[in-house]
Amino acid sequence: MELVIEDLSKSFGERQVLQNISFTFSSGKIYGLLGRNGAGKTTFFNCLNGDIKRDSGKFYLLSSNQKRPIQPDDIGYVLSTPTVPAFLTGREFLKFFLDINEANISNLKTVDEYFEEIAIDVADRDKLLKDYSHGMKNKMQMLVNMIVCPPVLLLDEPLTALDVVVAEEMKQLLRTLKQHSIIILSTHIMDLALNLCDEIVLLNHGLLEHLEFSDLNGEAFKERIISALREETE
Repeated sequence: MELVIEDLSKSFGERQVLQNISFTFSSGKIYGLLGRNGAGKTTFFNCLNGDIKRDSGKFYLLSSNQKRPIQPDDIGYVLSTPTVPAFLTGREFLKFFLDINEANISNLKTVDEYFEEIAIDVADRDKLLKDYSHGMKNKMQMLVNMIVCPPVLLLDEPLTALDVVVAEEMKQLLRTLKQHSIIILSTHIMDLALNLCDEIVLLNHGLLEHLEFSDLNGEAFKERIISALREETE
């Protein structure tokens, strides 16, 4: 399966943030979307997700040479600031989510089995979500996406504010999810992208550039990224 983007553009006033982007993302991989702060990574995601209206361009899913328009349920979106219903407990939220999505879940498990998968302690499962830590809320966001396994998963700076243990747990979840989804992870932290991602894509001067290189962790590759992103300010 592929996510195909053709001539995607978006401007705010006189500033063109995305400039006729054409790109193809494939399933089975985690793509690291690197760019300086303000480069347009969140704008790119919001256009794909339909949260803001693009100026031009189109995108669709391609599978077995059959293409179809993207539907709302095709895209999962994990924000850097988790959004969960504060008035529900973790258990209530998860049970409600399972009830309304039951028909679309291929391997339905119990609420506690899902909590076990993301290492939420028994003592925390009946607490209000408003009392969850940032990392726990982020886990809940990731869990509901893992359950429905959308074809496309957009992650906007998902690991930046997490402690070391939670960040590693989230990385393992993502490596599991990529088997069935196209995962695009935006970040401005190069080492995170190189540690987790299979492919690196730069958003620079409003364009997407796929960096071809055999050794993602080589110093020459890192220098190429730094050099390209430095040009953004020149």
